[in-house]
Amino acid sequence: MKARVTVTLKTGVLDPQGKAIEGALKSFGIEGVDSVRQGKVFDIELSSTDRAQAETLLKAACEKLLANTVVENYRVEIV
Repeated sequence: MKARVTVTLKTGVLDPQGKAIEGALKSFGIEGVDSVRQGKVFDIELSSTDRAQAETLLKAACEKLLANTVVENYRVEIV
């Protein structure tokens, strides 16, 4: 089973990397970009075939390691 975990900063949390990317795009002449927020994507392969068990496992991984839940949100997708 394959899964994708997407981690993004919560709304209202400053994103200095996103601002740097935004500035770089403008310096390369790419206009029309109002703002950039960056995040992380994890593509994970699981040995489990039980969808509920996989979601539980991935949520635990996010809570313990993949996301800083104080400032980040995460989304788990089984694909």
